[in-house]
Amino acid sequence: MEHRKHAAKQHSHPLAQRAVVVGGGVSGLLAAKDLQAAGFQVVVYDAASSWGGCVSHHEVAGVVLDGGAESFATRTTAVADLAEELGLAAKIVTPNPAGAWVWLPDGPVPLPRTGILGIPADLNAPEVRAALGASGVLRAALDAKMPATIGTTEAVSSVAELVRARMGKRVLERLVAPVVGGVHSADPELLDVDMVAPGLRAGIREHGSLAAAVAAQRAGGSKPGSAVGGLMGGMYTLVTALVEQLLAAGVQMHAGHRVKAIYRDPAEAAAPTEPLSAPAAPWKVDWGHGTEQGSDTASLLVVATDGPTAVKLLGTELPQLVPFAPAPGPDIRLVTLVVDVPELDSAPRGTGVLVAPGVKGVKAKALTHATSKWGWLADSTGPGTHVLRLSYGRAGVKRSDAVRLTAATPTEEDLVPTALADASTLLGIEVTEADLLGADIVRWKGALPFAAVGHQAKMAQVQALAAAVPGLALTGGWLSGNGLAAVVAGTRRTIGTLIQDMAKE
Repeated sequence: MEHRKHAAKQHSHPLAQRAVVVGGGVSGLLAAKDLQAAGFQVVVYDAASSWGGCVSHHEVAGVVLDGGAESFATRTTAVADLAEELGLAAKIVTPNPAGAWVWLPDGPVPLPRTGILGIPADLNAPEVRAALGASGVLRAALDAKMPATIGTTEAVSSVAELVRARMGKRVLERLVAPVVGGVHSADPELLDVDMVAPGLRAGIREHGSLAAAVAAQRAGGSKPGSAVGGLMGGMYTLVTALVEQLLAAGVQMHAGHRVKAIYRDPAEAAAPTEPLSAPAAPWKVDWGHGTEQGSDTASLLVVATDGPTAVKLLGTELPQLVPFAPAPGPDIRLVTLVVDVPELDSAPRGTGVLVAPGVKGVKAKALTHATSKWGWLADSTGPGTHVLRLSYGRAGVKRSDAVRLTAATPTEEDLVPTALADASTLLGIEVTEADLLGADIVRWKGALPFAAVGHQAKMAQVQALAAAVPGLALTGGWLSGNGLAAVVAGTRRTIGTLIQDMAKE
């Protein structure tokens, strides 16, 4: 894009070439990359001591592993394109095509491999029949005979409303609820289908049924079981490469710097170059780093934090945002176990297990058998050593129902025994403390955005408010939706528009 090369150079005041990015997750880092490529002098601040936000890493039993996101959706090329720009194209891998299982109240069955959010594209697949039974398949088949208007004419719809209307309660409870709970930590009754499955309702109108719409979305060259991709070495290597590129390009990176206030500073406004062209006052960003305090000034501000933080920081300068403050996301705990259990070499539950609501005796909402899912990880750990990731906590349920803990702030001792017991149940092979080579708990306190019904329309209003303010952009998962694919695509759209607008001034 030629406009990127020249956008910043059309302003005579030094501050016009300076951009501050608040937030060092993938969205903030990517915003910094695109702004720097457009000629801006960029500085990034993040309160955390490390970069990447939910794309983090940790070391367990001597193995460096993803501490958050470990894959990306391949429905678009957004993440693959970014990986290529960072020199990581050759590292893109697909998971084991064996696929995952779902644990229903009456036991485990393989999860349909050609679905979206658990919604099946092929009702004749053996795993679909096993999960739904004959009556469930018959009800789901009515989807093909319904008018395409059913479930598609409402302004907004929850995942549950759409699936229940077109395929029935059994598909919802036995396939969709476990997947939505495992992937989005949410109740499908509360989740906006247009946020988590963009284009699906439009696909029903185009192709005539929900199953056909799912099949069409999956048809873009993807194989069964490969609606997601990963990176050899872990998704966190994307962040490592991004940070390395930013530093090499001269972007100033300040981890551990918490931004405390954002406001316009009229005292530092540039003198107008023409009688009627008084520019907006520059942005002032006040930060703290331990006992150190400081501030920064720039003409361009990108706020790439979580939603509640963004609204809090901008509330004084842009009070119209305050009513749109989103609720914090679910409180999620990810327990990683590295175990020595050779019996797991057989991958008894494929790449993992999603747990349906209402299953007795299991508190985890999902288990990922990481060494079964990713061949490169199995090769690096060797036979007999396995990496298991169990997640706890959902939005839309009481926290006490998600995981019963012995303390308000659980210690490793509270959760690891629960995870070992759940792993034993879900995998059908006993995994005990004696098998444990290492364990770690990563807590995501409200970090994952929760796309409730109507969220998309509200976020469009937020973006419109921000777009009306010169030199301001808001970006991040709370606006674009959960998952790397949505965040990368949404950030690039927002920053691209901002650069174009700055070039016109």
